[in-house]
Amino acid sequence: MKEDKNTTEYLANERTFLAWIRTCIAVISLGFVIARFGVWLRELGTQLAPRTESRSTSFSLFVGVAMMALGSGLTLLAALRYHSINRSIGRGEFQPDKGLVILVTISVSLLGLVMIAYLLLTANHL
Repeated sequence: MKEDKNTTEYLANERTFLAWIRTCIAVISLGFVIARFGVWLRELGTQLAPRTESRSTSFSLFVGVAMMALGSGLTLLAALRYHSINRSIGRGEFQPDKGLVILVTISVSLLGLVMIAYLLLTANHL
């Protein structure tokens, strides 16, 4: 019966890992879209008003690349967490990792605040 419980725990850990991976893919994809969005806006502006000076898109590129880096970093953390939990399950001792939750929360919140600030600062130019 203990073996069935361990199997359930291992499978739950795997489902959690896959959820992390789906989230990482979404963060990386959103980062790519944000990075390319600035370029798209500049090209659209050039087509609509060819004589108007185009604005720099470096900030959207920076935010997009930061999100892609965050998604990639989260992928590595997810893999490390998955293997750590598997070892803990095997030893019969599990401790929740509050540090990882805090790290991810702060990272995503800071990136969100940077994006809000960017939108507010560039609202006059849209």
